[in-house]
Amino acid sequence: MKRMILIGKSSAGKTSLTQKMRNEPVAYHKTQYVNFKDMIIDTPGEYAENAELAAALALYSYEADVVGLLISATDPFSLFPPNITPLVNREVIGIVTQIDQPNANPDRAERWLRLSGCKKVFRTSAMTGEGVKELQEYLL
Repeated sequence: MKRMILIGKSSAGKTSLTQKMRNEPVAYHKTQYVNFKDMIIDTPGEYAENAELAAALALYSYEADVVGLLISATDPFSLFPPNITPLVNREVIGIVTQIDQPNANPDRAERWLRLSGCKKVFRTSAMTGEGVKELQEYLL
């Protein structure tokens, strides 16, 4: 299985997705530091939200085979600028999370990820499990 680093803003669903992919109970847990869990590297949202901490994400991305950019389907904006993926010499995929929420707009989140340069985008829900199996199979 390929090792993947998850990058996204706070509350994007990185830890919940990690828990679901590892067949653990999905429970809220605030990520305080970069966690290496088997083949998934879970990062705090503050690293993506703060320019001074963002450099750490670039360094940790070298520990991964795949970079997963996450945007919640409920987010009103994207943190990722257009065409950011060429800055990393790793495969970059997009992951739309929280697609099961009543106010979700997964089409908009997917458009933002594609604008950022993600050619492959997965739509997932850590609560229902939708899309998680497809993501896991992709990483095999």
